[in-house]
Amino acid sequence: MSFTKLNRRQLFGVAAGALAASAASIAQAQQDRSASLKITAIELTEVRGFREVQAGVHGQQQVNPLDVYDELRPPVYAEKPGGKKTAPIKAIYLRIRTSGGVDGFYGPIDREVAIVVWEQLRPFILGKDALAGETLWDEMYRSNRHSRGGIFLMAISAVDNTIWDLRGRFYGVPVYRLLGGPTRASVEVYASCLGFSLEPAAIRTRCLSLQKEGYRYQKWFMGYGPGSGPEGMRRNVQLVQILRETLGDDTELMFDSFSGWDLGYALEWAHQVEKYRPRWMEESTHPEKIESFATMRRSTTIPIASGEHFYGRWEVERYLQAGALSVVQADPEWCGGITELLKIGTVASLHDVPVIPHGHSIHAALHVIASQSPMTFPLGEYLINKMSSYYHFQKNAPFPEKAHLALPTAPGFGIELDPAKVQSQAQLKWD
Repeated sequence: MSFTKLNRRQLFGVAAGALAASAASIAQAQQDRSASLKITAIELTEVRGFREVQAGVHGQQQVNPLDVYDELRPPVYAEKPGGKKTAPIKAIYLRIRTSGGVDGFYGPIDREVAIVVWEQLRPFILGKDALAGETLWDEMYRSNRHSRGGIFLMAISAVDNTIWDLRGRFYGVPVYRLLGGPTRASVEVYASCLGFSLEPAAIRTRCLSLQKEGYRYQKWFMGYGPGSGPEGMRRNVQLVQILRETLGDDTELMFDSFSGWDLGYALEWAHQVEKYRPRWMEESTHPEKIESFATMRRSTTIPIASGEHFYGRWEVERYLQAGALSVVQADPEWCGGITELLKIGTVASLHDVPVIPHGHSIHAALHVIASQSPMTFPLGEYLINKMSSYYHFQKNAPFPEKAHLALPTAPGFGIELDPAKVQSQAQLKWD
C-alpha cells in the first residue's frame, strides 16, 4: 500500500509504530550496555610535575592538638617573602574501568587511602556492577570490621566518588543532574584562610582584599591554644576584633581551632568575642567529645560547627541528638563519599541543621550542594591557599568568580589532566 492511500489515522499509526520501535531499540541498546558495565580494573596513577611558588608566605600554622607540648609548638609566625621558586608537586588519581568501556576518574586522593583502595577494596569490587551504587557502597561498608571510620571509610569515599563520576559519564550528564538537578545557578563559597598570616597588618590587608573579591563569608584559623598562655589568648581575641572592625557588619566571620583547644579555653575565648558576632566556632575540641560540644552550644551565643572528621550518618545523628551542633561539616572525601553525604544531609534536615561540607576537595561537595535544597546545603568552602595548587594537574579546575562556583557542564565531574603539566606518571601497586 502506498503512503498516498493511507488515511490520517493509518499515518499516525505508522509513525507511532516507528517511534515505538526506535525507543525500544534505544532502550535495548542501553540495557545491553548497562548489563555489561562490570568493574574490570582499578588503576591508581601518580602524576608528578613542578609548579611556581612564592617562598616565605602563606605558612601560618594553625593551633593543633600537639601545641600543648612546648617542644612541638611552633614559634610565632612572621612572613618573610623570599621571591618565587620552582617546587615539585605530585598527586594520585583513581580510575575505575568497566567492561562497557566507560571509566570513572577522580582525585586527587591521599596515598594512605590509595593503599587501602588497592589492597582491600580492589579485590572486592572487581566484577561488581558499576551502576549499582547503593549496593556497592553497602557491600564495601560491610566488607571490613573497621569500615565505620578512618582510612577505610576514606577509601570507600574515593571509590564511591569515582563511581559517581562513572555514572555521570555513562549517562552523559554532570553528577548533580543524577542527584536531582540544579537547585541554583551557581554555588556560593566562603573564603577559607588557612595559611594566611595572623600579623595584624596582614590580616587587615587580606580580609579587605577578599571582601572586594565578593566573599560575604570568611573563615580564619586560630594560631594559638592553651600552651601559648595568656598572650596566645590575647592574639586569638585580637584576630576577631581586627576582622570585625576592618570589615564592618556585612561580612560573616567564622573561626577554626582544629581540635587544639579544650572546653574551658573555648568558652573563655567565646565569652570574650561574642560581642563581635562570629558566624560559628569550629572544631573547638576533639570530635569524640560530644558532650563538650553540647556544653559549648548551651553556654555561648556563637553557633557551634564541626564534622570534617565525622564518619557516616550515625555519628552525625549522635551529635544532633545531643544538641551539640549548629552546623554539620561532613566531608565527602572522608565521610563515605557522595552516597553517604546525601544521607547525612537528610539526617541534618530532620534537625533543621545546615550541612556546609568541609573543603578538602571541591568536586564532590560542589555537585551535592548544587543539587540539594539551599536550606540544607547553603554554602561551600574554598580553601584559597590549598586550592591554588591542589588541582595543579587538572584542566578547568574549579575556581570561584565573585565567591561563586559555576555549575559544571561536562559529564561526571569532568576531571581531565593537562598533559602539559604532567612531567611523569606511574601506576601504583602494592603487594
